[in-house]
Amino acid sequence: MSPNTTQKQVTDLIKRSEKILVMPSSPPDGDSIGSAIALYLALHKLEKDVTVVCRDAIPELLHFLPNVKVVGNQMASSTDFVISLNTKNVDIADIKTSREGNAFNIVLTPREGRITEDNITFNKGEVDYDLIITVDTAELSQLGDLYENNTELFHQIPVINIDHHVSNTHFGKINCVDIMASSTTELLLPILEELAHEESVDLIDSDVATLLLTGIITDTGSFQNANTTPKSFAKAAQLISYGARQQEIIQHIYKTKQLSQLKLWGRVLTKIETDEKHRIVWSVVTQQDFKDTESMEEQTGDIIDELMTNAPGAEVIFLMKEKEDGTASVSLRTTSPSIDASAIAETFGGGGHAQAAGFRISGKSVKDAEYEVIMKMREVQAERLGIIDEKAQAEEAPAEPMIDVEELMHRAKEAEKANQALNVNDEVKEEAPVVSEEPAGEKVVEEKPKKKAKKAPDFKPKAPKTQAGDSADVSYRFED
Repeated sequence: MSPNTTQKQVTDLIKRSEKILVMPSSPPDGDSIGSAIALYLALHKLEKDVTVVCRDAIPELLHFLPNVKVVGNQMASSTDFVISLNTKNVDIADIKTSREGNAFNIVLTPREGRITEDNITFNKGEVDYDLIITVDTAELSQLGDLYENNTELFHQIPVINIDHHVSNTHFGKINCVDIMASSTTELLLPILEELAHEESVDLIDSDVATLLLTGIITDTGSFQNANTTPKSFAKAAQLISYGARQQEIIQHIYKTKQLSQLKLWGRVLTKIETDEKHRIVWSVVTQQDFKDTESMEEQTGDIIDELMTNAPGAEVIFLMKEKEDGTASVSLRTTSPSIDASAIAETFGGGGHAQAAGFRISGKSVKDAEYEVIMKMREVQAERLGIIDEKAQAEEAPAEPMIDVEELMHRAKEAEKANQALNVNDEVKEEAPVVSEEPAGEKVVEEKPKKKAKKAPDFKPKAPKTQAGDSADVSYRFED
């Protein structure tokens, strides 16, 4: 199905719907929240009844976004019990609640008129949404208990799935998924433009444009990440022409840091661990780190990008964050296109992009979770880099022949006897005499000293035996 056909299906279904539930993924970020609030503002202009619900609280970093307070954390449920008051002839001045034992009292104080039983009706809550739009959500589990507690709702009501993650499971009735897009807001821009054209309503004002540009800027790391494309720049330029406040986004996202956040970043950077052999760099931030620096979990922000900046040569970078409920949340980045971050994340039940992904590990201590992740990363890198497991190699190597201890002792004694025999021979052995010619035709025979003389020899010449007419042959001998 072509993108234009899918986009047309999205706009047609939105136009036919009246009560729309918009759900961003968790944990919320600039792209998911920017998409959700942009839809809220634009669809309100089409007089739609829109509700935005997110499982987690909005990070303080994103509180500058326009209309951020429209995001709630609860949705209408079939378990609700609704008490309705007909105020046609009654003006309510105040409503109070109180508890008395097991009783929960609702006190209505009229300003004018009188409240009777005829004014009050009781109804079982009914979910009356006729369309659900999920944004920046790769799979429904990312909606947390909002999905788990209302699974039937997602089967009863059509779902439009707008996302750009390669790990998207295509769970919607209509799946507007483009893995080549830098962000979900990049996908929303042409949808809103088409709706504006079909309904002849100006849907993209400066606030909506700012929300959409926030998604592009945060997901591309201010156009520094590998997912930045020419189309990203083109869409950003288009949004600026609509009045998007680019400098406001940059100021709040990248140039404003609280002291507690700076302390937290310093703590994380000082805890950097490296595995040069497997080209892995990581850091772990615990709940104790948050307490020590008086910071919050969401203030880890873009610190994963700081890890990448401070880790030249690394190919796999991840930040593990211990959440308040004990869950370990992992942000994963790879610097090489040949390492699929999304595939690694999927082995832990997560997902994401080819070079940027995330996942969570529950039911384990942060230390055990760190060990499990490191072992997986090393396994991936060892296979890719051709690193041989030294332990396994040692186990596969042929064993050296064993030598019997008694045989070894026997050889040592034989060697010692041989050395002693050599020493004895050296002491008694004499070298051949050296004959030298002296002037006047006399020959002198000298005997060299024994090799291992223990003290200097005494020189004692012996009287030569001579006869008349004989030349004198003199011999000298060194005696001990």
